[in-house]
Parts: sequence; structure tokens; C-alpha cells
Amino acid sequence: QVHLVESGGGLVQPGGSLTLSCAASGNIASFNVMGWYRQAPGKQRELVASISTNAIFEYADSVKGRCTISKDTAKNTVSLQMNSLKREDTAVYYCSLKTWSHDYWGQGTQVTVSS
Repeated sequence: QVHLVESGGGLVQPGGSLTLSCAASGNIASFNVMGWYRQAPGKQRELVASISTNAIFEYADSVKGRCTISKDTAKNTVSLQMNSLKREDTAVYYCSLKTWSHDYWGQGTQVTVSS
């Protein structure tokens, strides 16, 4: 069993920045992919960014150049720094940990970009 707890969401003005953090605990497999997904109203959940155990990075085209994902393996935490935020970045952001056999999800944290 793996538990994920997100933090850092909130209200930010367009052009502003936020950093989301996720702490994982439990039985964490040696090989995994941790990342952030988001789901906006009326849209499907989509990948924002991810990082694997062997340091393979993946970013959605919509956030490339504006977001940076990082991981502290020893602490089992992953963070997403988001800059130059746009209204279309508004969504519930979910932390994920994926292995060959299981997908784990956090409860989600709301990010609202509005003036």
C-alpha cells in the first residue's frame, strides 16, 4: 500500500508561480514513475510531468518551458515548480506513483489561476 499526500495548491494570479509537493509513504517499489496529472472541468485527466527512477523526464507540450519536476529519492518526495501560470492551467492536480502492477493517486490539490 502506498499513500500520497499533495500540498502547495491554491489561488494564483496569471503570470504567477506555484510549487506543488507530494510525499509518498508505504511500500514503494524500487522502479517507479512519479508525476503530476491534472484534470480541468469538462476535460480528461492529463499528464503534466513525470520522472522515473532512472531519471527519465516527460512534460506535456502545454507546460514545457514553464514547469520543472524534481524528485528526492531518499525522502520519496516529488515537486512541480510551475511558472508563468495561465488561466488554462486551472485544474485539480494529482500526484501519482506508478509501478508495473499498480497505480497510486493522491487526493488532489486545486490550482486556480485567476485575477
